[in-house]
Amino acid sequence: MVEAQQMSQPSWLNESELYKCVHCGFCLQACPTYLATGLETESPRGRIALMKAVNEGRLEISDQVMRHWDLCIQCRACEDVCPSGVPYGNLIESTMDRLRVHRKIGFVPRLAYEISLRYLIPNQRNLAIVFSMMNFYIKSGLQKLVRKTKILKLISDRLERLEKMTPSINGKFFRAQGQFYSADVEGTEKIQMLSGCVMPLTQGDQMRAAVRMLNRANKDVEIPSNQGCCGAINSHVGGLEKAKELARANIDAFSKGNDSEPIVVASAGCGARMMEYGHLLSDDADYALKAVNFSKRVVDINEFLDQSKLQPGEASIHKIVTYQDSCHLANVQKVKDAPRNLIKSIGGVDFCELKGSNVCCGAGGTYMITEPEMSEAVLTEKIRNLADSGADIIATANPGCFMQLDNGIKAAGLDVEVKYVTELLDETYKQK
Repeated sequence: MVEAQQMSQPSWLNESELYKCVHCGFCLQACPTYLATGLETESPRGRIALMKAVNEGRLEISDQVMRHWDLCIQCRACEDVCPSGVPYGNLIESTMDRLRVHRKIGFVPRLAYEISLRYLIPNQRNLAIVFSMMNFYIKSGLQKLVRKTKILKLISDRLERLEKMTPSINGKFFRAQGQFYSADVEGTEKIQMLSGCVMPLTQGDQMRAAVRMLNRANKDVEIPSNQGCCGAINSHVGGLEKAKELARANIDAFSKGNDSEPIVVASAGCGARMMEYGHLLSDDADYALKAVNFSKRVVDINEFLDQSKLQPGEASIHKIVTYQDSCHLANVQKVKDAPRNLIKSIGGVDFCELKGSNVCCGAGGTYMITEPEMSEAVLTEKIRNLADSGADIIATANPGCFMQLDNGIKAAGLDVEVKYVTELLDETYKQK
């Protein structure tokens, strides 16, 4: 157990942010873990109350207290409805970072944790090796054999659940760093694009579709070399120092050309992290101003294409399509209408709103791996609403949401496809 006084240090929580919360309760009905459990301690208000109690020396840190913070998905839906403007994202990230060194976990799990966050996720080459092995596991027939024999269940229920989350590899990897994609028309604007870490490996086809849509919008696309992971995953699980290191690297990578060019991002979670580099590096004398200017350039691809007045192709999609808001697009970037506008612009589409589309699907980056029970509880309601909608396609704007929804749909046996909004637009340009 860690004494509260040890935790209460100026570098841990910003008290001006912490004490903005007046416990009004507006956040309760927006919080997926509160909706799933009905427990005050699993709400933003409850978690902030625990932070205050520790900060004031009224409570000591225990595994039980940490558990309530761990169960937060960090969807930040509470920020979208908070009348006091509580920056909950800053508070929970600072809390997770402070707790990291105090966790009582074994040597092997801690080693695996450190290797993953420091050397695997941030390194595209290392990550590609892992996903290549995963792709072989799927296509060689090993996955079918493992699932048919249920051998993993004999070892551990948790291991079997994790195996079911194995993502599909859609097409070849998107290896585009240092590449330039011309729109081949006069008077085009050049933009820069984030490649990222996970999405180009699991959803290469969708990344290529995103580039094609930017070209269709008469934009030349440059994908700078030496860019990498945005740092979102590290930020969420208590690795702010590594997240800062990754942020600096991306600022350098995207600053070698025209510093006024838009930086278009196809992953909602990455875009949200990059838009907040200014806050993340606010205490860095060398990068604080650079980070603020960098973040002003970041824009989500759906918003960018909507503002560019992209017109879909001639091919129609005669399907019922619904849309699941990606939390960090709607709650952090405040982009809600643009994806819907793009979907509705497609000929033949019958768009229907999904009940609870603004509520998290339970993905939360690595949350679906580290907290599978709560993640599944949140997902269950989402899949129920999807089934009731009658939709043929559910569109989204983030790789984590894509994988979570795809897994839930398959488990429920629904005949529904998961697509990116840009992927749907791309299909309208294909031959009938």
